Order: sequence, then structure tokens, then C-alpha cells
Amino acid sequence: MTEQHAYRFERGTDGPKVILAGVDGSDSSLRAAAYAAGLARRQRALLAVVYVQPVMAAGAVLGVPVADTTDAIAEDLVAQIREATERMRGTFDIRWEFHTFRGDPYNGLVKAADELKADAVVVGASEQAGHRIVGSVAVRLVKAGRWPVTVVP
Repeated sequence: MTEQHAYRFERGTDGPKVILAGVDGSDSSLRAAAYAAGLARRQRALLAVVYVQPVMAAGAVLGVPVADTTDAIAEDLVAQIREATERMRGTFDIRWEFHTFRGDPYNGLVKAADELKADAVVVGASEQAGHRIVGSVAVRLVKAGRWPVTVVP
């Protein structure tokens, strides 16, 4: 006697719903955002672009306008994303949101991925030589093992 189970294909329920791209203005992070945008478009997922504003207590003590500088970076990133979206309007439609979190890059991205319920995280490879020794944000995200992580060179 053979037991048969009814298998029903579910259209549009598999795959990521939210793809998070971490950006900081570096070339590799902007390439990561472009890669994540392509993934989001193909998967019909929401692209959550996240910028983590560093908290620099030492700079604030010395009177450096850290918040103003990081706010300007965030505004510039939003402008770049809007411009790219407008260029592709009509050819590709991508749902996207921009979020700013405060803290160090690793913990900020972890918090963002948790709060936004990200199914995948895309980041750029570190462009700093010291990260080969200490470990980059990308390596730490991969080691956390909480989401699929794509590191874009």
C-alpha cells in the first residue's frame, strides 16, 4: 500500500521578503546596495537600505559636530538612492526604504536586521587593511549565523 500526500505548489510565498543592504558611502557598500536591489527586484522583496551612524563620544567631547556630519552622509545616501531609482523608473520597479540606526556598524546592522525582520543581509567587503587582522563587519555578520549574508567586493 502506497501512501500519497497531496502536494500543493504555493506561488509567491517562497524567497526573501526583506533584503537588508548596509551602506556607509564607500564604493563597496554602494555596489552591495546595487546588488541587493537586483536581488530585491527579482524576488519581489522589499529592499531595506540601512546606514548606521557612528556614535563617537570622543569627537563630541572635543566639540566636533559628529551628528551633523553623519546626518549629511545619510542625506547624501538617500539622494543617491533616489536618483538611481528615478533613472530606472519604468524599467525596474523596486520597493525600498531607507533606515538610519546609531551605534557601531556591526551592532547597528544586527539591530536593523532584527527589527526589520530581514531574510538576507548584503554588505560590501571592508576596504580597510586593519580589518584583515581584527575582522570586518562582514565577517562578524557571517559568523553570527543568523541570516544569509552576501559580501560584495
